[in-house]
Amino acid sequence: MSTLHLNERAWQLADGMVERASQLRIASSLLPSGTRLLDAGIEAAGGLGAGLALVQLCTSGLADISLTWLRIGSDSYPGVRIWTDHPALACMASQYAGWSVQVGKYFAMASGPLRAHARVETELFTKLGYAEQATRGVLVLEGRTPPTDEVANYVATRAKLDPRQITMAIAPTASLAGGVQVVARILETALHKMESLGFDVRRVVSGLGVAPLPPVAKDDLHAIGRTNDCVLYGGQAHFTVRAEDDELSQLASKLPASASHDYGTPFYDIFKRYGGDFYKIDKMLFSPGEVWLTSDTSGRTFHGGKLDPEVLRTSLIQ
Repeated sequence: MSTLHLNERAWQLADGMVERASQLRIASSLLPSGTRLLDAGIEAAGGLGAGLALVQLCTSGLADISLTWLRIGSDSYPGVRIWTDHPALACMASQYAGWSVQVGKYFAMASGPLRAHARVETELFTKLGYAEQATRGVLVLEGRTPPTDEVANYVATRAKLDPRQITMAIAPTASLAGGVQVVARILETALHKMESLGFDVRRVVSGLGVAPLPPVAKDDLHAIGRTNDCVLYGGQAHFTVRAEDDELSQLASKLPASASHDYGTPFYDIFKRYGGDFYKIDKMLFSPGEVWLTSDTSGRTFHGGKLDPEVLRTSLIQ
């Protein structure tokens, strides 16, 4: 894949967020090491605009993201709509939260294009056939605790960059910005499952997805439940793929969330069922509720999965 300078694109987007900080209701600060920190929902109020800006950072500006309205069953929901013509790069090389940042008691999953430079996820980036040699880079964290200077220095060391050349943005899941940022992973979750099923995501030509946007939950654990439910039970994704019909027919049957044995109840309940151990949940659950795969060879489209308005209503409204 050609180099699209993901980190430089994201850095310029981060500069734009700083220029619009008052409009976006975010806060920009420098850690002692010089790392720039963008707060989109911890101490700063953040909001929907900040959430859209975070999605742009996560995808390095290679995806178009907007808010919309969705009708699912008898209910109407605000929703997010995202599309990209660079799905492997925008979603897997950039948006996927694949870097586990753990320093002392601090832990966060990191997304953003700095991953393509640091390449901590060696196996994934080998499969993608993509690497960057960036002079500065951007990470996006999902969490309620801001990263410390120790965290910034750890990231800088792993990325072999000066801490002053790193921007980190963060928002909690239980915030307006965090909700937008997480639900906008509707395409990324499908691509990650494709990769887990052994399908080469570089063959995906384009993707368009929609998912409902949850109301802000009372805490981050309930917010994780709601955002997952929006994808699993209310998310829809369409992909154009370079593949033959037989291959897409099989993939369409395996790709939706409903192919998992854990499908069918609100995610918060699933999480409690496994004693709060996230890693006991079937990893094949994490995908959109409904998918369409169109072959750019034959022009045929294959459908899989379904939406579940009742589970969605239980999670978001009742």
